[in-house]
Amino acid sequence: MKNTFANGIIHFNQKLSLNIPLPKAIVAMNPFQNNQGAIQLMKKFYKKFYNDQQKRVFIIGINPGRFGAAITGVPFTDTKRLISACGIPYSGKETHEPSSVFIYDMIQAFGGTKLFYEYFYINSVVPLGFAKQTNANQFINFNYYDNKDLQVALTPFIIQSLQQQIQFGILTHTAFCLGSGKNYNYLLKLNESYQFFQKIIPLEHPRFIMQYRQKQKQLYIKKYIQAFQEALLF
Repeated sequence: MKNTFANGIIHFNQKLSLNIPLPKAIVAMNPFQNNQGAIQLMKKFYKKFYNDQQKRVFIIGINPGRFGAAITGVPFTDTKRLISACGIPYSGKETHEPSSVFIYDMIQAFGGTKLFYEYFYINSVVPLGFAKQTNANQFINFNYYDNKDLQVALTPFIIQSLQQQIQFGILTHTAFCLGSGKNYNYLLKLNESYQFFQKIIPLEHPRFIMQYRQKQKQLYIKKYIQAFQEALLF
């Protein structure tokens, strides 16, 4: 098998497994276990955009959302953007994730999916998502840092996941953290111990922007692009 960036990601995703006890009412979302639809979509995406040996800059989110990567297998990519921006067919129920809207509006402003993914790789501190069951028996997105015991239990898994992904061909001079608060603080502290990257630059999380700073969205898009372009000049 050719040692491409795509094959590295696909192998990593298919081996993802979380074997730790979870807090009450918290469930893990692993789209790569017994979900052939997500596996096939993920394979098509990475073979389309990452079928090479080029090194890329790592953009690191929190953990996947229910309507994005949990369905498509691709971080920050809901089914609508998978079809419209990535050109990958999807025949199930369409999903809409605000974070995906921002990311793909930014990618379009950067120069489009082909150009953007040629230089950047997106995943998360925890590459698997979580959901919390409410009293009304519904599920809502849950972040790894929202429960201290969960965060501590996940740390060995997080360290191993980051180390494995760097081996795909990740540039280590600069990484970007989506989330300038708890996610950045946790990742920064981890990086001080393990020296994954020379520096980590925080950016406001797309969900925060879409929920609380919608009117300033274009300013944040410009901020993202300027930061990414500066990293490519290294």
